Amino acid sequence: MRYVERLIRIGSIVAASTMLVACALLDEKPASPDAATPADVKSAMAAKSAKDATGPATSKLEMPVSPALQRAFDGARQALAAGRTAEAERGFVALTKSNPELAGPYANLGLIDRQAGRSADAVARLEKAVQLSPDRAELHNQLGITYRMAGDFTKAKASYEQSISLNATYAPAVLNLGILYDLYLWDGVRALELYDRYLQLTPAGDEQVKRWISDLRNRSAQKSAPQRKEQG
Repeated sequence: MRYVERLIRIGSIVAASTMLVACALLDEKPASPDAATPADVKSAMAAKSAKDATGPATSKLEMPVSPALQRAFDGARQALAAGRTAEAERGFVALTKSNPELAGPYANLGLIDRQAGRSADAVARLEKAVQLSPDRAELHNQLGITYRMAGDFTKAKASYEQSISLNATYAPAVLNLGILYDLYLWDGVRALELYDRYLQLTPAGDEQVKRWISDLRNRSAQKSAPQRKEQG
């Protein structure tokens, strides 16, 4: 069930960061020989969906704006947080038309698309947000999550790495990159490095990640144990 536990963790860490997580993976291979069965994965996805945050991708606009524009943005954010997704979507769409230079509305629309399972639209809108505001680590992290959910692990890796390069202390991207290496790229050594780094960035600690580290180290030790032929 370690695979299931990590899937659930992906949702919970983003929830803690007030960001949305989609509730489906596309064409993803199992992470290891002891990966979850399809029924386990389905159960994990349902659990993760229940943990999804309803907060926006970004809580403020990235440049000085008029009070009226800020109110419109805040109103759409509040509608999204309250679960009034259609109202929030209309508000963000209106903002992309009146102020197409702002990244925030595109980012939030991308997360709405992602939660609705509109993968291609989610990627396009988050790519637009990153294009408009390329120096925001949280946007690259969200784009990385979207790529990962679409099964494009190469682009997910690049987005997480860009997020970290912009803000080396941005813990969500560090953890998400660790999960990517652990579950999807099958590189336990690199995953351990990133999990350790995440814990260094998390003063309150994280018992779940500590368990993952212990599990990875145990599996690594078992693989490297010397083989001896018994005599009988």
